[in-house]
Amino acid sequence: MVFDQARFTAALFDPEREVPAGITSHTHPAPEKRFAVYRNNVIVGLVDALATRFPAVQRIVGEEFFRAMAGVFVRAHPPRSPLMMDYGEELPDFIDGFAPAAEVPYLADVARLEAARTRAFHAADTVPLPPVAFSSLPAADLEGLRLRFCPSVAIVRSPHPIVTIWAMNADDAEPVPIEDWRGEDALVSRDGFEVAVRRLPPGGAVFLSCLLAGETLADAARTAIDETGAFDLAENLAGLIAAGLAIEIGGGEPV
Repeated sequence: MVFDQARFTAALFDPEREVPAGITSHTHPAPEKRFAVYRNNVIVGLVDALATRFPAVQRIVGEEFFRAMAGVFVRAHPPRSPLMMDYGEELPDFIDGFAPAAEVPYLADVARLEAARTRAFHAADTVPLPPVAFSSLPAADLEGLRLRFCPSVAIVRSPHPIVTIWAMNADDAEPVPIEDWRGEDALVSRDGFEVAVRRLPPGGAVFLSCLLAGETLADAARTAIDETGAFDLAENLAGLIAAGLAIEIGGGEPV
């Protein structure tokens, strides 16, 4: 009998399916019971992996709710890669459509922030440009400046204060009411082995997004000003340099 891998996988993630034909046990007279144990262990292991990747999400909703939600997710989204560090990329979008989580409208964006942190941690190593690389540039060259960024850099935008919410739930800090409830844009990057999360100033997210897309400094600044008159080029450029985000400077065509 040819073993059907697809049927086996489908049964593994759907408890309503019968044990696939060909499953046997040399140590137990009822292979279906052994398969049920194995199925449960697989689901529990994947839920544990999600809890490890999204600790702030779990803390916000509580362990019981999180594990129930994660169990539904796991059955609908089996792993497609043997690398567990990649598992859960679809969880933020899943949370958006998960009706029981609707009362926590910021939860999906916190999950997006945590997913970006994992990607940043595992991103390729690079050497950031030192501040002197920028201070030595002629002023006339700044408008046409293009930058290439560390692969760890990511931006997560939200109409909710996700940086504040994440920070209160990322460790053992005691969550407190947020008096100034407004949207926050998060900058995620890695410095050495440490992943940093920073709250971007007004216009910073669109400014950096444009630079990441290969636009010149001048064009990125104009787009940011169009979004908000509160955009401060000097502040945002200084933040970019201090955070060590850029790894290469160029001009003309995108680097």
